[in-house]
Amino acid sequence: MTETVSAGFTRAFLEFAASKGAAREALLAASEIDVASLADQDARIPFTSYVKLMRTAKQLTGDEALALHFGEAVQLARVAIVGLIGQASETMLEAFIQLNRYVRLVVDVECASEDRFELRRERGGLWMVDTRLNPNNFRELTESAFAQTVCRPLAAGVGQMALEIHVTHAPPAYAAEYERVLRAPITFNASWNAVKLDETIVNRRVAILPRYVFGVLIEHAETLLRELESATSARGEVEKLVLPILHTGEVSVDAAAEKLGISRQTLYRNLKAEGVTFEQVLDELRHRMALHYMSGKKASLNDIAYLVGFSDPTSFSRAFKRWTGKSPSEYRGA
Repeated sequence: MTETVSAGFTRAFLEFAASKGAAREALLAASEIDVASLADQDARIPFTSYVKLMRTAKQLTGDEALALHFGEAVQLARVAIVGLIGQASETMLEAFIQLNRYVRLVVDVECASEDRFELRRERGGLWMVDTRLNPNNFRELTESAFAQTVCRPLAAGVGQMALEIHVTHAPPAYAAEYERVLRAPITFNASWNAVKLDETIVNRRVAILPRYVFGVLIEHAETLLRELESATSARGEVEKLVLPILHTGEVSVDAAAEKLGISRQTLYRNLKAEGVTFEQVLDELRHRMALHYMSGKKASLNDIAYLVGFSDPTSFSRAFKRWTGKSPSEYRGA
C-alpha cells in the first residue's frame, strides 16, 4: 500500500509549525508539498512528505518535542471528519470504535492488524494498542497520536484516560516532556506502543454534537473511505509510478518500493495479496502500452520498442509475439 496523510491534517501541522516560528515556504520546499494540494481537506499527501515536513519543522523551530506539542494542541474535529464523529458519539467507547474505523482518513499507514488501534484486556487492565508497523522509524506519529488520545478528553472535560503509557522507542532527550503532556507514567523500550485506559472513562458520555449529526457524518465518512480504498491498490500505485519512466528501461522493484516509501518485501506482499507480481504488472503494462502505440500508427516499431522499455527491437519482437501470437510487423499489417 501507499501510505498517505489527509491534506487537512497536514495543513494543520504546517500551520502549527509556522505558529512556532518555522517559515511556511521552507517547510513546503523541504517536504516537496505543493500548497495547492492542501486546499481540499480530504485530499491525500504522501506519508513520506509528512515525515519530511515534521522533521524539517523540528529543525526550524528547535523543538524536538514538536510532535507531542502538536498532539497536545490539535483539535481533530477541526481538521478531520473522524474528530467530528467522535464528538457526535454517545460515549468514549463509541468514539474509539469510530476512530478505529475511520482513522485511515487521517493517517493511512501499514499495520500488523486490520485495525490501527486494538482494545486488549491483558497485563492487568484494558489497553489501547497501536499496531502500526515499524513505529520506531517515525516515533513522532506515536507521540502525536498518544498526545491526542490523552489531551482531547481532558480538554472536553471527560477526564484523564491514561493510567500508563508504553512506547517501543528509546527515551529521547525530552523524555520529561512526555509526563507533562501525557500525565501518566511512561515506559520506554517497551514491547508495544500502548495506553492503559481508565475503564471508568470509556463509558463516559461525550455527545458534544447533536446525535442526528452522527448519521450524516458517518455517511460522508463511508464515501471517503470507499474512495480511499479504491485509490490505493498496490497495482494501481505501481502502474502510476512506472508509466512515466517506462521508456527508460530502468524500472526495478527496488526503485518502485523506494518511491512508494515501503520495503521491497512489503511491495511484493501487497501485490501478492492482489494476485499479481511486480514482473507481471510491468509486463502487462508494457503489453498494454505497446498496443496503444500500435493503434496510433505514427510511431515506428523501433520507437515503440523504446517507448515501452526495450533496449533492442529483437527483445521487443519476442515479447510482442508472446503477448499476441504475432510479430509487431504482422500485427501492424493485420
